Amino acid sequence: MHDTTALLIELGAIILGLGLIGRFAERVGLSPVPLYLLAGLAFGKGGVLPLEASEDFIAVGAEIGVILLLLLLGLEYSAGELVSSLRTQYPAGAVDFVLNALPGAAAALLLGWGPVAAVALAGVTWISSSGVIAKVLADLGRLGNRETPAVLGILVIEDLSMAVYLPLLTTLVAGVGLVAGGATLLIALGTVTVVLYLALRHGRHISRAVSSDNPEMLLLVVLGLALLVAGVAQRLQVSAAVGAFLVGIALSGEVAEDARKLLAPLRDLFAAVFFLFFGLSTVPSAIPPVLLPALLLAAVTALTKIYTGWYAARRARVGPRGRLRAGGALVARGEFSVVIAGLTVATEPRIGPFAAAYVLILVLVGPFAARWTQPAFHALR
Repeated sequence: MHDTTALLIELGAIILGLGLIGRFAERVGLSPVPLYLLAGLAFGKGGVLPLEASEDFIAVGAEIGVILLLLLLGLEYSAGELVSSLRTQYPAGAVDFVLNALPGAAAALLLGWGPVAAVALAGVTWISSSGVIAKVLADLGRLGNRETPAVLGILVIEDLSMAVYLPLLTTLVAGVGLVAGGATLLIALGTVTVVLYLALRHGRHISRAVSSDNPEMLLLVVLGLALLVAGVAQRLQVSAAVGAFLVGIALSGEVAEDARKLLAPLRDLFAAVFFLFFGLSTVPSAIPPVLLPALLLAAVTALTKIYTGWYAARRARVGPRGRLRAGGALVARGEFSVVIAGLTVATEPRIGPFAAAYVLILVLVGPFAARWTQPAFHALR
């Protein structure tokens, strides 16, 4: 009984604290992600007041948070939109990968962290934060701008690339052999292809099978299906997050829209728990030694993201001002950089503090870069 009481007290304090942090971030116009990470650092090992009773519960909640993040991401896109983005934006997607993933890989190798860390850090620096960027564009009233489809096209390609990248990273982290790793990657690619085909050809039938006029039933079916597929995917070493993402892609129309509305509060809760857990698992004293290289890498990859957005908007025949706005909008890294680092910390613990510092820098710089790029253009003229 005493353990249960302590657990309830800690969980209540944690959830209330996360709510207050989120409210403060909203009031000052910032993403709550860096504040959740800082809270985790404060209450984790080596922090001000380490948590003990709720550690296992938070770990499970963090896993659910990753699954819900990818599920809701998949629900944002139809299979047709993904295929269309691949056809029109793949050159910009290739530029994005080269300019933003390679600096992360190079930094890991220069720091002497080895090939697995290089692949992980490449993902950390490559993937922009869809959540932060979408919110910033909405806050600035730019959703209808000419450059916005180019920005969204880059984000869509990055998100779809996760379905291939995450199984590859999971395989490397697991340390399986070349044959087993290749088989896992082939399974992932085959699964993505099959799901896209089924969603394109039979998406209505899949959505109809899941659909329900009762919100409670729809919530239970979609959430249960996502957790089940995520568990099976993880058993196959494909990645639970990818399994959830594919479930989201398979659903479309009103079912996807209704599921987004029902699951969004759960996603926000468990995503906050995930970011908190990442902070809890990072020792604060490990951050200062990597702060300078993280700052340098953040500066380099902020500039490369700005050029990525410039290039994508130029291909869409957007003017110079819009190109710079597109670049500034893409600077922020956030949730998926933390997800990638979280998959790797057990094998390469040095990734955790570095990724925490890197994300904290760019998730704060990103919104300001989006706001300041247009005034900067006027100043340059």
